[in-house]
Amino acid sequence: MDIRLAIIGGTGVYDPKMLEGLETFEVDTRYGKALLSSGTYQGEKVAFLARHGTKHGTPPHKINYRANIAALVKLGITRVVATAAVGSLNEAMPPGAMVLLGQFLDFTKAREATFFDGGEAGVVHTDFTEPYCPDLNSQLLAAAKRAGLELLQGGVYVCAEGPRFETPAEIEMYKLFGGDLVGMTNVPEVVLAREAGLCYSTVALSTNFAAGISPTVLTHHEVLDVMAENIEKMRTLLMEMIPRVSDDRNCPCQSLGSQILL
Repeated sequence: MDIRLAIIGGTGVYDPKMLEGLETFEVDTRYGKALLSSGTYQGEKVAFLARHGTKHGTPPHKINYRANIAALVKLGITRVVATAAVGSLNEAMPPGAMVLLGQFLDFTKAREATFFDGGEAGVVHTDFTEPYCPDLNSQLLAAAKRAGLELLQGGVYVCAEGPRFETPAEIEMYKLFGGDLVGMTNVPEVVLAREAGLCYSTVALSTNFAAGISPTVLTHHEVLDVMAENIEKMRTLLMEMIPRVSDDRNCPCQSLGSQILL
């Protein structure tokens, strides 16, 4: 299966409507099964993975991140664009804003967060100076410019454990630590992608101001409503990028990553 690019759809991004000839299939890995779809857009074959499942049935702390990333590697995919619904801690990134992530802060607690557990995999320490692929980020920025979309850069993503929303005190702490956005899924996904040598970028869609900043009580429906209003912007960005995905990997992602055991 000749696929170079995968899209990981977060909350609200369940249906890759721009892809033609969509087929759904399972991939077996040593970490479990992953459910994917594949289709084409302007002659480019693309894989799609719904992070929470096709009916949003898997909470963030129960997602099998290792199986998902291992499945992409097994298919020969080299580039991954992920989407993520996030709360904003930064007034410059209000609800409706699309933000290209630049760094992350990890506050998760109980997840399988690495492929390298010692033993056969060895003891491996992976560099994370640039957590997200600079080359893929550049391609996304160029696509946004061509499409006339505003794509903010350099967001610092705070990953909370979930599935509950954060307290106002936690949000205040995250702001003091330099966080711009808060979500529940980007870690360990970004970590595993780098360990596997994949080019990985995340486009975050701000859906609400976080607790203590928002004047109202947060609900999951609020997140879905804002995602529904803004999903066309995300589709437009992806449709502009997909036909122009570069064959060259002018980035350190592959060399920094290590071959995982499938």
